[in-house]
Amino acid sequence: MYKKIMIFWFALAILSSCTTGSEKKAGQADTTANVVEHSTEGGPEIAEHVIVPADLLALVPLTVVDSTSDNVFEKYGIEFSGNCYACDLAGLSVATNKMIWTNVCDDKDRLVVDDFTVSGDMEKTILKTAERTYILTQIDEAPVYELRIEGAPLEMNNKRIATYYTTKDALELFKEHDCGEFDG
Repeated sequence: MYKKIMIFWFALAILSSCTTGSEKKAGQADTTANVVEHSTEGGPEIAEHVIVPADLLALVPLTVVDSTSDNVFEKYGIEFSGNCYACDLAGLSVATNKMIWTNVCDDKDRLVVDDFTVSGDMEKTILKTAERTYILTQIDEAPVYELRIEGAPLEMNNKRIATYYTTKDALELFKEHDCGEFDG
């Protein structure tokens, strides 16, 4: 009988220490690691577990609107001409194995890049294609990302690339975050 009680307590202790990966505390951000698949030269496709920040799923372009401000939400904001007048800016989305450039005014006007690798750390994400390297560096926790592109120029019809980006959710926190009463 003593043996059965000890086995019961041991099993209970093991089961109670196990938790599922789907549990998360209220308010905790989803920072899921994406699996990026790419092929090596002459080799089979391999899968790397690369952490792509969840913020990169929907980035919208920003510009510097008040360079003298110390408040990030006043310093950066929506670029009026590219978002409200010309509608020629590109939003960026980086998913598991797709980089999607989308016109800010037309969700159907897209350029999809699906042959790239991802590397980096929590503050810098590097996306490499055969023609160019995209470097997204988080320059503020607001979040504000700076985009640098090295290599061949990226030419997209009606999709101009901005220097700064933020998440779609954080955009409303910026002082200038929409077109206001503009009727263009």
